[in-house]
Amino acid sequence: MMEIVLATANPHKVDEMRAIFESLTPVTRLIGLGELGGNPPPEPAETGSTFEENSAIKAISYARATGRICLADDSGLEIDALGGRPGVISSHYCTDGKEAGMSRSERDAANNQRVLRELANVAPAKRSARFVCVMTLSSAQGTILGRVRGTFEGRIGVAGDVPRGKDGFGYDPLFLVAPAFVLTSAELSAEEKNRISHRRSAAEQMAQIVRRM
Repeated sequence: MMEIVLATANPHKVDEMRAIFESLTPVTRLIGLGELGGNPPPEPAETGSTFEENSAIKAISYARATGRICLADDSGLEIDALGGRPGVISSHYCTDGKEAGMSRSERDAANNQRVLRELANVAPAKRSARFVCVMTLSSAQGTILGRVRGTFEGRIGVAGDVPRGKDGFGYDPLFLVAPAFVLTSAELSAEEKNRISHRRSAAEQMAQIVRRM
């Protein structure tokens, strides 16, 4: 059994990634940072301007800190009408990428409110968007072993119709899933989302790299 550290403290992401990845590579076990015991490694500064750069920063930093093979992902939402924003600052869009001491649920709600406000005058058909996930695999020594990119296409719903749904997190309650644009990502079951998500797309590609190892 190959053990790979998953470079995140987000329990939602750990559950989602484990469900996806281990179904693709059953001889691989993902371990969240919170399961390593002791104090978690310090969180590296995500100074990159792209998902690729930030994914590599996290993978290399946590691999060296733990002395284990490490898988990191950097993911977020790109909205075409906003020029690709929120992009790499998706998780802290409401504060322009800065940490402000908000809880995750408070931050998610504020992020969603900002997106809906900025799209208030944009027609539904012009609200195309996608979730992006870039995964980087690093050796314990900090050598990049592979990097892949996956996407999940849809559009942002109109305020009043969204947010909808109790599953998922982040921007899921706003995101109408293509091609029907009827259900939000938060209205999909975990199994349905894991079959078509950006993380699934990236994980399928990364699983091929891991199997070759």
